[in-house]
Amino acid sequence: MTPSAARRLARFAIGLRLDDIPAPVVTKATLLALDTLGCALAATRCDFGRAARETAERLGGPQESTLVGSKVRVAAANAVLANATLAHGLDFDDTREDAIVHTGSVAVPTALAVGEALGASGRAALAAMVAGVEVMCRVGLAVPGKLHARHYHPTALTGTFAAAAVAANLHGLTEGELVHAFGICGSQAGGIIEYLADGSWTKRLHPGWAAHAGVVATLLARSGFTGPETVFEGEHGFYRAFAGGHDERRLDELLGSLGRAWELERLTFKPYPCGSIAHPYMDCALRLRERHRLRADQILEVRCRTAAGPVDRLWEPLAAKQAPPNGYAAKFSLPYLLAVILVKGRAGLAEFEDEAVRDTDVLGVAARVRYELDPTIDYPRQFVGHVGIRLDDGRVLEERQDHPRGGAASPMTGDELEAKFRGNAGLVMSGEEASRVIRHVNALATAGSLHGLVEALTP
Repeated sequence: MTPSAARRLARFAIGLRLDDIPAPVVTKATLLALDTLGCALAATRCDFGRAARETAERLGGPQESTLVGSKVRVAAANAVLANATLAHGLDFDDTREDAIVHTGSVAVPTALAVGEALGASGRAALAAMVAGVEVMCRVGLAVPGKLHARHYHPTALTGTFAAAAVAANLHGLTEGELVHAFGICGSQAGGIIEYLADGSWTKRLHPGWAAHAGVVATLLARSGFTGPETVFEGEHGFYRAFAGGHDERRLDELLGSLGRAWELERLTFKPYPCGSIAHPYMDCALRLRERHRLRADQILEVRCRTAAGPVDRLWEPLAAKQAPPNGYAAKFSLPYLLAVILVKGRAGLAEFEDEAVRDTDVLGVAARVRYELDPTIDYPRQFVGHVGIRLDDGRVLEERQDHPRGGAASPMTGDELEAKFRGNAGLVMSGEEASRVIRHVNALATAGSLHGLVEALTP
């Protein structure tokens, strides 16, 4: 009989070592770690970040893993609750497009926290991190678009399995123990997308809770607790519960490529701190603004073509998206995202502060943004951006982009990612302190322990 999906994933995750991973994948994993940690550091100054760290401190536990931006140490499961929330909370972290999952915010904090607790080497932590990314991507890629369609956040659902893969690799669990851990993860998975209604903070928590649950599932399985082996494909399993079913052939192909194809190579790094589905639209708007030296008062209407899939997250209800109630809600509003680019020529962290989203010039343009459905866009396999702008002199300007910047088709360079890290880290630490973090991350593959990197993450 064909082994279960959980067993095939477990066999890969338990046995993965850095020597098994091609050098380009290791290089990108190092960049993923740097990018993720920059996002986490930037979030330590935010209210949601303080709340997450304070909660982890209250939960406490053995002083084995450090909270990012702090000298406080707590149990590894509680450290990842805070650190993964920090890593994702600004929506500046990576995306695997077809699966629409954010991998680094789960895999990186889990590898560092569990690795620190166990005294693991940087080499071991990197390998575990890659195992988590590969598991997370495949769990999501089996049902592209289906989790969002049923009102779930894919990162929240798939991240639990990723964290278990990371922790099990570092703890040295047996294949059978990780199968049980995956079974336990299925009952811990959750994460609805109702945050879209008012821009509240629950999406920020999703990787933190998923990582916490995955570490706990690993500890339970290590102590003999059992979970169903058919957690993914079973009659009452993960895919039937959260996606209404799955394509067995597609899942088999994804599992068959473990150790041969590396999903980590296909990750997209973000140039803007908002959902990557919006990024091609934003790039289109920026090019039109710069090429034609547009002013807000020239713009009569902005009309975009979109697939049906993102409408409920980025476009509707249209009136609410044209005037988001706060900075976090603005990250999921294409009318705002396009307007802020057209008016200000930028969309950095400052443009998502609550005060910034009340800018009357920006809101005036946002009120003129509309959309129409385009069935030719194969979402989520394609993240296509199209922007048409009608001006007061009768001209209509159009621009199209077929993929987000930062992905395999148009990657961000190592220098660009280092500059992004410095911009994020520079919000809470000096340039020399940021350089120290960069040196430790770049040396992970040869580091005897994680102690130096962990220390460097405390400004």
